[in-house]
Amino acid sequence: MDRAKVYEQLAAPAALDYEVYLKTDSLLACQKPWDALCNADELQFQIVHQVEELWMKLMAATVLDIDECIAAGRALQANTLLGRCHRLMRMMIAQLDLLETMSPREYQEIRLQLGNGSGQESPGFRILLRIIPELWHSFDKAYVSGAGRTVREIYDQGFAHDEAYVLAEALIELDELFGKFRWHHIFLIHRSIGMGSASLKGRSVDLLQAGARHRFFPALWDVRVEMTDDWGQDYGRVRASIGTKAA
Repeated sequence: MDRAKVYEQLAAPAALDYEVYLKTDSLLACQKPWDALCNADELQFQIVHQVEELWMKLMAATVLDIDECIAAGRALQANTLLGRCHRLMRMMIAQLDLLETMSPREYQEIRLQLGNGSGQESPGFRILLRIIPELWHSFDKAYVSGAGRTVREIYDQGFAHDEAYVLAEALIELDELFGKFRWHHIFLIHRSIGMGSASLKGRSVDLLQAGARHRFFPALWDVRVEMTDDWGQDYGRVRASIGTKAA
């Protein structure tokens, strides 16, 4: 194939309505020029991370909508929008698999192009870390303490599979998927450069594990432990085996 001709066509200015609307000329110019790429995989590296930033931009905008819906008591709409965030997170997790097609050597060449930068500086990632926890305040005000309830009542004594429970489960799923995204990223780093190496910030990438253990909505996780411990008191922490009972 004529490589130069394909490059020329990809760089062609917008002309058709679809191209104009999506600003494909600007979008396709966001990557390095072909002759400036350090290796054949750097284009993939840039595109994957740029796409992640776009998904996180959409997620941030959706989180703002979710917050307003929860505050207004529009549980069905909030649940639908949380489902959108769940799908976005799953796509972001799946996209990281593309980067596993790079060899460690090729990744090292790309890594040198980042200067002192790292994924921790992602604007989308940083804004999500800040605004997702804010959903709890609106949820608590509308469906928990503001409604004269506790998380335990929603999940246990007053369990009715109601709006409060459905939203709580949607929030914890978002929390879980965000954690999976962070753990998946850690495995990508482990596979690319190893977990004991120094990061571009001069710190061990092992520190990333602390972030992966972070939870946005600890009350939703803690209630499960509380309920299980209380329920376990009825039959003891160590039970007779099923076989013994049958005998």
